Amino acid sequence: MTDKHLVLYIVSDSIGETAESVSKAVIGQFDTRNYELRRFPFTTEKDQVDEILEEAKQENAIIVLTMVVNGLRDYFLQAAEKEHIDAIDVMSPLMKVISTKTGMKPKKEPGTIRKLDEKYFKKVEAIEFAVKYDDGKDPRGINKADIVLVGISRTSKTPLSMYLAHRNIKAANVPLVPEVSPPRELFEAPSQKIIGLTTNPQKLIEIRQERLKALGLKDGANYASMERILEELDYADKVMRKLNCPVIDVSTRAVEESASIIMEILREKGYRLGMVK
Repeated sequence: MTDKHLVLYIVSDSIGETAESVSKAVIGQFDTRNYELRRFPFTTEKDQVDEILEEAKQENAIIVLTMVVNGLRDYFLQAAEKEHIDAIDVMSPLMKVISTKTGMKPKKEPGTIRKLDEKYFKKVEAIEFAVKYDDGKDPRGINKADIVLVGISRTSKTPLSMYLAHRNIKAANVPLVPEVSPPRELFEAPSQKIIGLTTNPQKLIEIRQERLKALGLKDGANYASMERILEELDYADKVMRKLNCPVIDVSTRAVEESASIIMEILREKGYRLGMVK
């Protein structure tokens, strides 16, 4: 049997990824490479439909359709049938079944999958950002960030940055250490997007001692001494006052609670974050 050339028109009122994926999956069930897919995205007018149908008729093409706007979809299918053009609507049958089962009406909104994909990729981007600009690795991240967290060691800067990233918020964090001057970018950034983190000294001693044990070090090191911790907290307080930023005590709060407070502070200060809800 000859391997007949197959032409499929991918027609959508969005970008057509769904119809193309379905078409490729179905073609994959046949032992052929002699096919061609042509995508016609954002088809929203009857004039476009008429042109596509005319071309499809000339090429004896199969039309794979994903349209959620009833009027245009019905017009397309009726016109295709009249012209004896093979046209398959891949979404409507399943939408109808789901609607019947659930009693809900479909949104009839083009591009919902693409919007979900965009949200997912923004989350991935925010997570990568949090990793790249964690612990003050690169001060250039301060200007690019939606939120900048500052605080001494073990005040939940990294866990908070990652939690916020999963909310599609780009968070950078900068450690405050008495022996190291904060980057100048920190003082150039709008105070509205800077959040200071502090904690109870006794609680911090316990956390740092556990950290030292995990690293196989003695828990009596200066890092976990009350004198050192008070020195760091005092230094951080001075920096935060200079930054004129709000400060959150994280000593008795879970990461989720601290993150919720951070986002509420930003709303109150009028600093708009596109992905904060």
